[in-house]
Amino acid sequence: MNDCYVLFYSQARFSYVRMKYLFFSWLVVFVGSWIIYVQYSTYTELCRGKDCKKIICDKYKTGVIDGPACNSLCVTETLYFGKCLSTKPNNQMYLGIWDNLPGVVKCQMEQALHFDFGTEFEPRKEIVLFDKPTRGTTVQKFKEMVYSLFKAKLGDQGNLSELVNLILTVADGDKDGQVSLGEAKSAWALLQLNEFLLMVILQDKEHTPKLMGFCGDLYVMESVEYTSLYGMSLPWVIELFIPSGFRRTMDQLFTPSWPRKAKIAIGLLEFVEDVFHGPYGNFLMCDTSARNLGYNDKYDLKMVDMRKIVPETNLKELIKDRHCESDLDCVYGTDCRTSCDQNTMKCTSEVIQPNLAKACQLLKDYLLRGAPSEIREELEKQLYSCIALKVTANQMEMEHSLILNNLKTLLWKKISYTNDS
Repeated sequence: MNDCYVLFYSQARFSYVRMKYLFFSWLVVFVGSWIIYVQYSTYTELCRGKDCKKIICDKYKTGVIDGPACNSLCVTETLYFGKCLSTKPNNQMYLGIWDNLPGVVKCQMEQALHFDFGTEFEPRKEIVLFDKPTRGTTVQKFKEMVYSLFKAKLGDQGNLSELVNLILTVADGDKDGQVSLGEAKSAWALLQLNEFLLMVILQDKEHTPKLMGFCGDLYVMESVEYTSLYGMSLPWVIELFIPSGFRRTMDQLFTPSWPRKAKIAIGLLEFVEDVFHGPYGNFLMCDTSARNLGYNDKYDLKMVDMRKIVPETNLKELIKDRHCESDLDCVYGTDCRTSCDQNTMKCTSEVIQPNLAKACQLLKDYLLRGAPSEIREELEKQLYSCIALKVTANQMEMEHSLILNNLKTLLWKKISYTNDS
């Protein structure tokens, strides 16, 4: 009798354990499948390269737009999209190949909105897309249009005419000495994009990716071997299950050696110099996250995404007098902040933190981890002095230059006799 009871109890317990195991297994599969489905849906919304190509090629084949990349994209199909790097549905970004050369392909999935603070994604506006310049517009009239646009974006710079001529040279995609209507429409659409304008302005600078070609408002830029400041890239399915804290630890572990990190950091400091009071005014870095910076196989910094680097004059005009309840309402991107005047409930126009302070904030953990003991204390001191920089401080420009040069000198002295220099 007791044996039967024990046998029955064991079978019941085994059935309970098995059911419990099956239930939790089913629950894990269900939750995992749901997460993957949600992320896949997000991926398909983010990565719309086929839609972008169709829109551009329809315009090209009907003669609306033209450019050096159009034939390869739409006819010979020697320009194609590879891995999707998009972070927003309206800003498509892909690794690509063009005639066996690697590049980064970018395409806009909506009409470019000037500093669209907080606006949601909306469908591309086909009715007004590529509507300027109109048929019959002369080259002189087009130059006047471009000049007026630059004056609004960059302020009343004395050398804007030089920039206009430079744009006409870039717009002449087939290099026949003339800018066709299709090329002018493409150029006009591209000039609404701050990244394209900055690439043209800084085309001779080491840390700005080179423009390879364009078609409409799709453009191809120089490829960068490592597309993030940190050297660890994982498939998106794996990223889902990694906690953010552990991910930050992984980011710090999977970085180049310290001398190579120092060389990359010097590149970022040099880029800050490039955009600080450059030939056509000051640009503000409004998103200094690690995913916007990359580097090549020689550990030279290359910018991956410059869409949130904007002309200071233009940003000030657009953000000033904007209604606000608190300082949180006076932000563009993630890093360009002004203050909210509580008397008028309007945003002020002066950005609080300069580019250099934001760059140093990004570099602090990156450089201090693994820093040689003999310079760590001085390096930490200089980085914190840099982070404390304010735009409103007296003699800010002099202090800015002094801190930047001191940081570069400290890093160069340490790596100048290594293979990484």
